[in-house]
Amino acid sequence: MRRLWTMLAHRQGGLLNAAQFARSLGVDAKTVGRYLDLLVDLLLVRRLEPLHANVEKRLVKSPKIYVRDSGLVHTLLRIDSEDELLGHPVLGGSWEGFVIENLLRAAPPHTQPSFYRTAAGAEVDLVLDLPGGRRWAFEIKYGSAPRTSKGLHHALQDIQPERAFLVYSGKERYPRGEMEVVGVREAMEEVAGAMEGSLQPRMRSSSRNPPRG
Repeated sequence: MRRLWTMLAHRQGGLLNAAQFARSLGVDAKTVGRYLDLLVDLLLVRRLEPLHANVEKRLVKSPKIYVRDSGLVHTLLRIDSEDELLGHPVLGGSWEGFVIENLLRAAPPHTQPSFYRTAAGAEVDLVLDLPGGRRWAFEIKYGSAPRTSKGLHHALQDIQPERAFLVYSGKERYPRGEMEVVGVREAMEEVAGAMEGSLQPRMRSSSRNPPRG
């Protein structure tokens, strides 16, 4: 189990390949699957499923896998300082997992999380299907000057979210094309307010047309 934990930490934010884990551990894929099911049930690991969008594209079907506690990721990889983390290949995956957990903690009940990726390279890190049929998309980048890719823009064209955010490790907020660049705290506030925003039009409508008794 310790070896599996370490492998999961190295693969933070990557696509799940149970067969590869099984070969490395010397067990069969079903055994790895049972271990992962247990870790998911214990809320230690997140298995983020791909979005099943109705688009004429060949979609990635494997889930992405995250150790939900980023501090545990760093401990398993023996990362003891911020400087070590900044120079480690897991930096991007660690930041991605940290942001996803915080956004989902802030999200309204019954929000459905997923990610979108096609075989051609169109990809967005997190898609939230919010109550009321609203869909928001989040790309997650570590750094003070995040860049976007053609694959991201193609993904947004495919899934047509109501709002799209690029969540980065800075604090300033500014627009970039069809997206809003925000820090993680502001992104959480936006997600937490999503339910309130979806209810406001209905409430205003009710006040204009009060029920008759």
